[in-house]
Amino acid sequence: MHPLIKTWLTVCLLCPLAAYASNREQPLPSSFSGYTARTGEHESTPRAPRHAPRKASTHSAQVAAAQMAARQNSQSNAVLSRAVQVLGTPYKWGGSSPSKGFDCSGLVKYAFNDVTAIDLPRTSNAMADGHGIKVAREDLKPGDLLFFKIKGRQVNHVAIYLGDDKFIHAPRRGKAVSIDTLNKPYWKAHYVVAKRVLPKQPAPTLRITQR
Repeated sequence: MHPLIKTWLTVCLLCPLAAYASNREQPLPSSFSGYTARTGEHESTPRAPRHAPRKASTHSAQVAAAQMAARQNSQSNAVLSRAVQVLGTPYKWGGSSPSKGFDCSGLVKYAFNDVTAIDLPRTSNAMADGHGIKVAREDLKPGDLLFFKIKGRQVNHVAIYLGDDKFIHAPRRGKAVSIDTLNKPYWKAHYVVAKRVLPKQPAPTLRITQR
């Protein structure tokens, strides 16, 4: 074979290989989000991402944590939902139902009515005396009870904390069930204490086994 022909064939064979090798070293554009197969791997069979198991594990942990939080908050959610549903109900001294109206403690009793194992007293002063645990202002959670002294030396008003410094209550005659905020100077001046009565677990049922 003529040397020139041999050289020409060699160049023809090496050029495509050189171009292929050069193209493989070029970085992919930043907008590219597709899948690139490894050498010897068929492109129709995608390779699992290297960190997929870790992401799946993290996702599972987040789901489990959310489910646990939902279970822990189910009682307070039920209380808040029941209270919010009667927004706008007129104030009525001694009232404890949507049809007859609410006073402050009547609203709280109504909101907590469906929570098993909690039987709150009828008056705000009795609720504040010995029920639940004291909670610092900065540690308030939705469902906590807020107590105020409007007149006199004893607690005589109660509200349910909603979160974000807001609470729901039945204020006074001529008003209706409404949402207010602890940031107001009036409520700051009359605020006394907060109590937490949730979560509350039902009392265990005793089983008597006959022999």
